[in-house]
Amino acid sequence: MTGYERPVLSVKHLNKQYGRGCLKCVNKASLLKNYCPSCGTVYACQDISFDVHPGEVVGIVGESGSGKSTLMKCLYFDQEVTDGEAYISVYENGEKNLFQQSAQQKRYIRNNVMGKVYQNPLLGLKMDFSSIGNIAEKLISAGNRHVKMMESRGIELLDKVNIPVHRRKEAPKKFSGGMQQRVQIAKALSNNPPLLLLDEVTTGLDLSVQASVLDLIKELQRELNISIVLVSHDLSVIRMLADRTFVMLEGKVIEEGLTDQILEDPQASYTQQLVHSML
Repeated sequence: MTGYERPVLSVKHLNKQYGRGCLKCVNKASLLKNYCPSCGTVYACQDISFDVHPGEVVGIVGESGSGKSTLMKCLYFDQEVTDGEAYISVYENGEKNLFQQSAQQKRYIRNNVMGKVYQNPLLGLKMDFSSIGNIAEKLISAGNRHVKMMESRGIELLDKVNIPVHRRKEAPKKFSGGMQQRVQIAKALSNNPPLLLLDEVTTGLDLSVQASVLDLIKELQRELNISIVLVSHDLSVIRMLADRTFVMLEGKVIEEGLTDQILEDPQASYTQQLVHSML
């Protein structure tokens, strides 16, 4: 990564709130953490801005309820933002705000220039389709109609994520959690997106399975030079994969920097607690 390359993803002043807000919470001064006791509005993401550069892995860490998964849902259009901007360099030359695109264009962006791996494989896979059928579905959504090409691409990707040849026609519902995540990764990569979103991808997996999934992600990221936004509450995952890290608390980014710097010399008291809990 060089300093002069334009970002793959640029996010500016992203806000997401649940509720309409009221006069008491309009300036956020009366909030209880990120919640307004008067009207019940939750400010899940507050003024989030960051860039992701080519081949960079950006980690976002924070406790449950910090807003990190909401941020990922907004970036992949699983939820609408309240306001803010996001630009991807390969879409319309990085000049059009993704959040203001039509539903059709958002589908195009999801299918062609982004991939997402969900914490819960039920959200990312059709459990009754075959594994190779899941990959074909993503390719078809992007406009591919060539059956032989889709089959060879599916075989190539399942091989890359270490799904045995004889199981590629099996449905993911028959697979272990770790194998389901590997099929999700293959599906997310099917159209060679420049950007991959990973949301708590190892949560709930056994430690040995976690390690193999993380090794796979690291290997694929190096091989494909793909940019990744990685959300986790687990600092050991962030340490292993992320070049830079953002720490979120109550909907805000409270600290950011190189991952080594954040883990070795945390400045915010919350980050210090997080790092100490890991030791």
